[in-house]
Amino acid sequence: MLISGSKSAMAAIDFRSLMIFSAILRVLLIFYGEWQDTHMEVRYTDVDYLVFSDAASLMASGKSPYQRSTYRYSPLLAFLLVPNSIIHRSWGKFLFSATDLLIGLFIRTILKLRGVPESLCNYPVLVWLLNPFTFTIGTRGNCEPIVCAMVLWIIICLMTGNMIQAALWYGLVVHFRIYPVIYAIPIILVLDPTVFKHSQKPALQKWTSSMTKSFESSASLCSLFHALTNLFTKERILFGLISGAVFFFCTGLCFWLYRWEFLHEALLYHLTRTDPRHNFSLYFYHIYLHYEHEFSVVEKLISFVPQLVVQLVLIIRFAQDLPFCFLVQTVAFVAFNKVMTAQYFVWFFCLLPIILPWTNMRLRWEGISCVLFWIGAQSHWLMWGYMLEFKGRNVFLQLWLAGILFLAANTFALVMIIYRHRYSPMFEHLRSSNSKNARKLQ
Repeated sequence: MLISGSKSAMAAIDFRSLMIFSAILRVLLIFYGEWQDTHMEVRYTDVDYLVFSDAASLMASGKSPYQRSTYRYSPLLAFLLVPNSIIHRSWGKFLFSATDLLIGLFIRTILKLRGVPESLCNYPVLVWLLNPFTFTIGTRGNCEPIVCAMVLWIIICLMTGNMIQAALWYGLVVHFRIYPVIYAIPIILVLDPTVFKHSQKPALQKWTSSMTKSFESSASLCSLFHALTNLFTKERILFGLISGAVFFFCTGLCFWLYRWEFLHEALLYHLTRTDPRHNFSLYFYHIYLHYEHEFSVVEKLISFVPQLVVQLVLIIRFAQDLPFCFLVQTVAFVAFNKVMTAQYFVWFFCLLPIILPWTNMRLRWEGISCVLFWIGAQSHWLMWGYMLEFKGRNVFLQLWLAGILFLAANTFALVMIIYRHRYSPMFEHLRSSNSKNARKLQ
């Protein structure tokens, strides 16, 4: 017991040291960013942060944040950054960086809930906190850590049986940033009433098992009806009603305040977006060539078909391994999206650490090859992007081909992650723990 306690204390000290070092690093980067913005031609601060700040300044003066062109987010984000105009212009950077640290804490919490030894939890946390890409996101003023923190907190709520709180946060995060809507189906599938009990740690079984047994036992219409009605259970209906109510309340309130400009900029724009500016997406060159042609609604939505097909396949296969399902869904969603920028990568970077203990990928060959291929394809794209943006050269075709290569890199990484992953239902450890406790009581 003494040795075990010493190991736990050492792990706790290591985690605290990691958090303190990460916090100091982020504070220093924020101060350095202020210096670079003042003294150098290339700014450290993300352009989007200037948009957020301008929108927040307009809101503080009683005006609509959508008077700031290119502000296409929920008014809640502008509200959170109102102190930029009152306290200091770097308020938002400190807020986003603090949320960045909170993500590290949430990653550790999820790993501990899934039964990962405490002495090993710090390594996946380190992958997030000391990743150069992630610790620059918040310090440059990008808001994505807030979304990532809410997604991880929803996973924690589901793992601890707090379905109502999970529904509340899910409705809020979908309003705040529309992309987490892709997680709706796997969450609903996880809420199997035979294994998920409200306010209790659930023990999960495969969601298809009950339906499969119903079909095998009898092919009658009554059995089919019974199997289908099992999908519409109290837990699932309650989750849908609560999350839907939160989403529509927030959206309705914002619509009441800012009318159609909110609805168009924050929601509809992202569904029918045709951005001619160069980005990592496979679709950008086609949009660029045909931008003067008015796209129909069908043409604007057609790019969602590959995304939809891939999402359904991944959900059917991995829904019960919820953290892993979230990861592969997000990687596929970003890779096949019609607009892809570097800030989107943080959406799956926050989910990667919580599946690392379940991967059989060999670091020396497979892991490094995935990382090098991904970074190399991105760097190749950035080279052509630099030639276009800063040198003014006509390299749109080369940039599009680089985008195809980057899609191949994302697909290769996704396939390797799936191939080397050990399937592990999210509540498997909790189920085994409950069984052991029950045997002890007997």
